[in-house]
Amino acid sequence: MFKQLPPLQALRALEAASRHRSFTRAADELNLTHSAISHHLRNLEDALGTPLFRRVGARMIPTSAGARLAERVRFGLAELDDAFTEARASERSGTVRLEVSVMSDLAGNWLIRRLTGFSARQPHIELMLRVHAELQPPDPYTVDLGIWHKRVDGPGFVSHKLVDDHVIAVVSPTLVAQIPNFTIADTRALPMLRFAHRSWRDWLKAAGLPLEEPSFGPIFDNADSLVQAAIAGQGAVTARRLVVRDAIESGALMQIGTVCVPASLEYFVSWREHHPREAEIHAFFAWLKEQVAA
Repeated sequence: MFKQLPPLQALRALEAASRHRSFTRAADELNLTHSAISHHLRNLEDALGTPLFRRVGARMIPTSAGARLAERVRFGLAELDDAFTEARASERSGTVRLEVSVMSDLAGNWLIRRLTGFSARQPHIELMLRVHAELQPPDPYTVDLGIWHKRVDGPGFVSHKLVDDHVIAVVSPTLVAQIPNFTIADTRALPMLRFAHRSWRDWLKAAGLPLEEPSFGPIFDNADSLVQAAIAGQGAVTARRLVVRDAIESGALMQIGTVCVPASLEYFVSWREHHPREAEIHAFFAWLKEQVAA
């Protein structure tokens, strides 16, 4: 049985080299030497009788045969990883662990404070959160479920938009209190904090205010840090309504006027089709949708 299978390390070398487009980076990930990666892949090519990679400049690009094989190997390795994770979990009174990657602004300002409710409803599901701050999703095979700004369009994945969100402007009430009879027209009298991935222009246009972008003050690359700076009274910011909803309800922030504009970045919930923990994934996704609609 399984007489056609090469060594597992060779398959891991193929998958990593295809993903990184680099033998060197594959070697670093697998804690092997560059020559060991080359040796594994050369043996695979000899056994299959077809080239799996071609050099293009400094990159090693998989051939069509190499790309197809690497994709199927990636699925197989993910299934093996799931099997071992599930076997370990079976020792723990039926507890099932879900590894969830989530954008840092959503995690810090909305999701984490609601997790007690999920645990009470689904006590057998143990969530392991991995906070992600980059706009580009991480490798979707490394977690059970991701909540990211971009959908995973690769074959074998399911992606659903979490919410139709809008962007609003918010500020600390203590900062607004410094301007008597504050109105939306006074927004430019406030420090206007800048976000590297969203300009003020759309909100200013919708508010009927001059469109000049703020030209001084710190620029935040992380949306979570931007919101925390606003709560600390450092200035006004634009933010997705879902992210600042709790802060508005608690009085830590207030919305400036009623202006809102469509969000350019959405949240997508993604997972692999036919996942061995699909029932738990669906339970978590259904709970997320309930929380968004609350």
